[in-house]
Amino acid sequence: MATDTSAMLERREKLLGPAYRLFYQNPLHLVRGEGVWLYDADGRKYLDMYNNVPHVGHCHPHVVDSICKQMKLLNTHTRYLHENVLNYAERLTGKFPRELDTAMFCCTGSEANELALRIARTHTGGTGIIVTDSAYHGNTKAIYEISTEDIPKELVPDYVVTVPSPDCYRGMHRGDDAAEKYAAHVHEALALLKSRGIRPAAFIIDTIVSSGGVVAPPPGYLAQCAAIIRAAGGLFVADEVQPGFGRTGKHFWGYEADDLVPDIVTMGKPMGNGHPLSAIVTRRDLAQDFSKHDHYFNTFGGNPVSCAAGLAVLDVLESENLQQNALQTGQRIIDGLRALAMRHECIGDVRGTGFFLAVELVADREARKPATKLAKRLVNDLRDRGVLTGSIGPDDNILKLRPPMVLSASDAEFMLGIFDESLATVAAQ
Repeated sequence: MATDTSAMLERREKLLGPAYRLFYQNPLHLVRGEGVWLYDADGRKYLDMYNNVPHVGHCHPHVVDSICKQMKLLNTHTRYLHENVLNYAERLTGKFPRELDTAMFCCTGSEANELALRIARTHTGGTGIIVTDSAYHGNTKAIYEISTEDIPKELVPDYVVTVPSPDCYRGMHRGDDAAEKYAAHVHEALALLKSRGIRPAAFIIDTIVSSGGVVAPPPGYLAQCAAIIRAAGGLFVADEVQPGFGRTGKHFWGYEADDLVPDIVTMGKPMGNGHPLSAIVTRRDLAQDFSKHDHYFNTFGGNPVSCAAGLAVLDVLESENLQQNALQTGQRIIDGLRALAMRHECIGDVRGTGFFLAVELVADREARKPATKLAKRLVNDLRDRGVLTGSIGPDDNILKLRPPMVLSASDAEFMLGIFDESLATVAAQ
């Protein structure tokens, strides 16, 4: 039976207000998910090439069972002892270099990033924050103020300074020395903070620069930025909320693309496969310094049920070899998209690794002029054909592909076939 979409939209507007936004010109009414597939109220299924929260697949049985089992027993908080909390902290910190040995739990990536800023400011005595252009780090007030993708320029506070996104396709630096040139902008940002009488606290970056267009920073960029901010007395914060947990295939964490150890790593979205769970992992000395000034408690952060979900996600990642799947199947998608680029002039660039990929659409390959309207039409046409994705970037001309980690080779081939058909149709319009 067809659903009454217009009635739901009217009800939604009345109850939720105008601040909320929906995907697609023809919004989806989803009722069920399994693996990489989502099902609407009419029974039609859609290949999910967009949602990175259900990291190991929608409604993965092991995760669901683990959550239910613990929920039937107990759910409290971290002011009581519980094995799940300790076991998860142990397994999570085991994914990092030995310097990063302390975990602190939250519920959302926004909370994790705000906690990271609090620790950085306590340790350094500074307040200044350096971020990339078009960055997104969350939606609390403190994090909204450093999320340059969202906050209007005139509302950016003096303690926040931006540096150019390290984009080697359409950015200002594109040669072999791009990493050094982009990193040099951190020096400029530090000089600007100094001119305002503000001491630096941290440089924070999403290590794949996802909201900036999945630009994949040039090799050496992250390490150079870390060295520069540390020399100025600040800390380097790696935001792994989106690229973490093996999504890039080559590494478990995005920052591992460079030779460095961050001072603080933040994470969220995929940790609980949809259950609210986030964390920071940092050095013990930073946690101790913070504890001298403030105790940390989060009513729901790191509760036994959330930690059961987190443990189950790690179980599935390891037992089903999903990082390797992301690397292999992701490369299959990259190869397929680059083959399509031979036939479709609107594909300007294909980049990323594993299951975090971007397709930049252009109106002119030589001038690299963004095809914003084309991208919007393509996203909606793909939705109508049963493939879900979204567009990002400063010009909203980049398709972001980040499916659940269980995407198979046959799923990838299905997506490429639909992508080919959709491009041909939309370009002809």
